[in-house]
Amino acid sequence: NKFESLSKVSFMTSHMKLLKYLDMSNNLLSHDAADVQCQWAESLTELDLSSNQLTDSVFKCLPVNVKKLNLQNNQITSVAKGMAELKSLKELNLASNRLADLPGCSGFTSLEFLNVEMNLILTPSADFFQSCPRVRELQAGDNPFKCSCELQDFIRLERQSGGKLFGWPAAYMCEYPEDLRGTQLKDFHLTELACNTTLLLVTALLLTLVLVAVVAFLCIYLDVPWYVRMTWQWTQTKRRAWHNHPKEQETILQFHAFISYSEHDSLWVKNELIPNLEKGEGCIQLCQHERNFIPGKSIVENIINCIEKSYKSIFVLSPNFVQSEWCHYELYFAHHKLFSENSNSLILILLEPILPYNIPARYHKLKALMAKRTYLEWPKERSKRALFWANLRAAISINLP
Repeated sequence: NKFESLSKVSFMTSHMKLLKYLDMSNNLLSHDAADVQCQWAESLTELDLSSNQLTDSVFKCLPVNVKKLNLQNNQITSVAKGMAELKSLKELNLASNRLADLPGCSGFTSLEFLNVEMNLILTPSADFFQSCPRVRELQAGDNPFKCSCELQDFIRLERQSGGKLFGWPAAYMCEYPEDLRGTQLKDFHLTELACNTTLLLVTALLLTLVLVAVVAFLCIYLDVPWYVRMTWQWTQTKRRAWHNHPKEQETILQFHAFISYSEHDSLWVKNELIPNLEKGEGCIQLCQHERNFIPGKSIVENIINCIEKSYKSIFVLSPNFVQSEWCHYELYFAHHKLFSENSNSLILILLEPILPYNIPARYHKLKALMAKRTYLEWPKERSKRALFWANLRAAISINLP
């Protein structure tokens, strides 16, 4: 027919003392929340209002004693709490509406069957059976389910419900996202880590802390801050040199060799090394920090300048050498020159044996050099020293401009 007002229909039944079942489907019924309060026959227990134009406000105009209610194919978007107190209602059909979630049972304490098929439910509430303890069957298939972490709880709910989901699993399929469309909900799985934000944050935090700890350990073990600082000083010195003398791009060699040694080995350098190299035939010009460092400049800048102005760098190795901070600077800058210019400028003299475990971790370059490069060992026997000096002179031989 063409009934339009639900409230008028309710008043029409108010005097029907024995009316139990009323079918008002396929009409034009609607109900305005501002309309007068409805008054139904108290004997009415079954009401069919399917295929009308009813909205959420219909729950303010329903018979209080109804047990079976059909609201299929209307325009209902939600069932707000407190809108209806239907304590006798056992069956509720809300299929083919516009529901975005499962309705609660706060006003339907006796509800046993609920049909919400073909609505707009993306992620149904997982606490439905907890809030509706008497529900024995839920029909929620053919909804556009969004397969995400929120849906995991609903899928888990099906396992715990003991078969209360009608049509499972064929009627329950993913609609979103696009790549999962057509996948049955029973085949959709995500890891606990991907869905538990707290667990994900804790895991990420722990991994970050472990990474920071590992990086910090490696930085300390390999002395990375020291190398960064030295590289910065090298860059600053080169920049200042370029700024002060932009035309002198190529460094002019002034010395045959720069000598790097520990102060504890200075007597050997002054009494043996310098006299034997700077005197006699083929005089070799050595750069020694005590006499060739320029006053006023920083020690690091003097070291860099002396290494760059020297054809070779001689390192007098001993247990004292590896304990010297300044010797480490000199070795670092000489090693830097070796790789930047691709030259063969390092000469290692082993004055005293060095045990590998006595070499600090930061001297990994020294360990590598001693393993790969041939070094001259200072002989204790006087008869062998002539050959030592000859080999050393041969290693330094070059004509300075």
